[in-house]
Amino acid sequence: MSELGIDPLNARSVVLSSLLGSHPPRQSARSLIALAERFGIRPGTVRTALSRMVASGELTTDDASYELAGRLLDRQREQDIGRRVIDASWDGTWWSVIVESDRRSTAERRSFRASMEGARMAELRPDIWLRPANVPAPPRSEGVIVTRGPFECDDVGDLVGRLWPLDSIEQQAGRLERVLHDHLPVIDSPAGDDALATTFTVAAAAVRFLRSEPQLPGALTPVTWTASSIRPLYDEFLVVFQRQLRAFFAGA
Repeated sequence: MSELGIDPLNARSVVLSSLLGSHPPRQSARSLIALAERFGIRPGTVRTALSRMVASGELTTDDASYELAGRLLDRQREQDIGRRVIDASWDGTWWSVIVESDRRSTAERRSFRASMEGARMAELRPDIWLRPANVPAPPRSEGVIVTRGPFECDDVGDLVGRLWPLDSIEQQAGRLERVLHDHLPVIDSPAGDDALATTFTVAAAAVRFLRSEPQLPGALTPVTWTASSIRPLYDEFLVVFQRQLRAFFAGA
């Protein structure tokens, strides 16, 4: 996990990752507690985390079950979009998002930044966000201009490099690819049940990467771009992992 830069998951992280990966995003308290125990987390700690998440509006609860709410539902949609293989075609146009007013509260600025990052936009300078228009339009809110059109600059490769750390993304993708390949056989092995916590953490790392990976068109990525191979590899990983999770929750 240190290779992927993943810290040990706490109670909130386990609950959040489990619900974000569930469709519908709902689990019983018993299942969430049983899963967290595989990480050495006490039931009381999980119940405290659940209560705090309900109080903050992140979850709703009914009949001893918990479900995602609010911004976390948007996050799940962004996460699901991150798993899709994008259309290889691109017409050369770009999305541009410009904020008209600087009179915004801190909360409004944070919410806007989260929506831009969720749409895989990149900030050129404060309140100006760009990306190739090979993905659906970014969300538009009041006081925000969204345009699509051709983009001219001295060096588009240099621009892309300023917007996204391509070398860092490629290195992270390479590490994740190795871990997914190495751990996939473990899930179906006799040691698979004992390794559930590790498998869960690997899956969380893959989801986190795919949610933030910019999904650039092939014309703007290096010749070797490992990020494009992560999605089919993770789909293969997920089929086996979900089978393991269903069996675990049934037993819980």
